[in-house]
Amino acid sequence: MSGRLVLVRHGQSVSNVDRRLDTRPPGRELTDLGREQARAFAKDWRHDIGMVAHSVALRASQTAAEIGGELNLDPHELDGIHEVQVGELEDRNDDAAVEQFTGLYKRWHEGELDLRMPGGESATQVLARYVPVITQLRMRYLDDDAWHKDIVVVSHGAAIRLVAATLAGVDGSFALDHHLPNSESVVLTPITDGRWSCLQWGAENPPFYPEPDVHPVSDALSSADPMG
Repeated sequence: MSGRLVLVRHGQSVSNVDRRLDTRPPGRELTDLGREQARAFAKDWRHDIGMVAHSVALRASQTAAEIGGELNLDPHELDGIHEVQVGELEDRNDDAAVEQFTGLYKRWHEGELDLRMPGGESATQVLARYVPVITQLRMRYLDDDAWHKDIVVVSHGAAIRLVAATLAGVDGSFALDHHLPNSESVVLTPITDGRWSCLQWGAENPPFYPEPDVHPVSDALSSADPMG
């Protein structure tokens, strides 16, 4: 059995508590709870982990450090896997900003990949910087028959959901309706012809059926964690 790619959302950050759209690295640090969540992830994971990597954001590097400390692994920093850049909405936590971000993010999952966040990125741009990093990990490790361990990559909720849905062909309505709480993960495994299969999405296991009635904008407005 090949190792798997485990895309882990960072632990709770100070900005998560404040419900802020904190996307520009380095961003804010973890809370004490966030550090506990990271250590709990490492203790609870039931498969061998051979590598821990993280984005350039502070909350991701701190999460990876806690995971690595439990596993006696030195984390690696990877460029290109940071959060969706929201541009003019950066550091805002008002309903208007959350509504605009979520509305555009919803349209990405409906296929409008070239739409940009105001002054920020499009889905096409996010995928263009993120997917090559994942492809390199796959080619170097996961496609090697001698590699059997999981690779944990600490990244960010909105980016993980977009990338995982794209790589594994998960329906966009499912991705929109299934946020990732802090320190939860999406697990991908490589399959033939460079494709991926999704083995786990947070607490959900396949099959990942399309959701018939999703309300991501209203859900985000009522949520304490719109970036998950």
